[in-house]
Amino acid sequence: MPSVRKAIIPAAGLGTRFLPATKAIPKEMLPIVDTPTIQLVVDEAVRAGITDIVVVNGRHKVAIEDHFDHAFELEHTLRERQHEELLASVERVSAMARLISVRQKSPLGLGHAVLCAREVIGDEPFAVLLGDDLIDNDERPGIGQLCQVYDETESGTIAVMEVPPGDEHLYGIIDGERVRSDGQPSDAFVSNSPQVGARYRVRDMVEKPAPGTAPSRLAVVGRYVLPPAVWPLLAATKPGRGGEIQLTDALRELAQRPSPGLLGVVLDGLRHDAGHKLGYLRANIAYALKRSEMRQPILAMLREFLADPAQSDP
Repeated sequence: MPSVRKAIIPAAGLGTRFLPATKAIPKEMLPIVDTPTIQLVVDEAVRAGITDIVVVNGRHKVAIEDHFDHAFELEHTLRERQHEELLASVERVSAMARLISVRQKSPLGLGHAVLCAREVIGDEPFAVLLGDDLIDNDERPGIGQLCQVYDETESGTIAVMEVPPGDEHLYGIIDGERVRSDGQPSDAFVSNSPQVGARYRVRDMVEKPAPGTAPSRLAVVGRYVLPPAVWPLLAATKPGRGGEIQLTDALRELAQRPSPGLLGVVLDGLRHDAGHKLGYLRANIAYALKRSEMRQPILAMLREFLADPAQSDP
């Protein structure tokens, strides 16, 4: 039986990158084709065997709770009109997982958002999935890959990916050494192009390093599996820039302890950053192309845009 049963999805942010759309709609509810972004994240967690989803949200995020609740009038109408396929899709959402809502009353950072869920999680390992990071893998859910590594090692586990040279300043970057599955050092160096499943013993983490100073090109992406030992570290973390409590600071403390320590793992899956406009549009195109009924029309539309001189760069 998997040891990780609970997950936290921080969702209290204001979504200012998507204003004015997010003035009244939570950014997590913006659709990828026809599915809210947060539903894709919850589905990933559920496919990994997680049963309890703790959504940390703010006062303007009630639409998230409503989405995962029963919609009796809608379900009744769909049933009467014999829209069985639509009815099944709506009922599936409300039955996906046990959703627990926790309020983050002040926007005090990702570390604080995670800490708000401490009483619900209790003294057991837990996952953290950022609501605007999508890991597309139909066979092996991204968070499930981290859960498997945690079950083997009981070390804190975070997802990492290699970023292009020169982009390191946009991410949190790890300093670490490649290790084998048994935890022993590997002959491969951190600068080598990492393969799927590669593991790194994290020594330190640098948040958005200045150009030319990054210790590697391995960036932290929005998936974590953490031991209960992180709670006192988070509780002791002092506010940093902007008065926010950063999860990265607690993870640095965890990494510098021999046990349980911290591992970075390269996930098998295509990552989309749906928290930025171009990444969000890219995710919509990528998920639409996966649907057999939409693939050819989408490709035809893209060819049409590319062939139209009016759509070309000036």
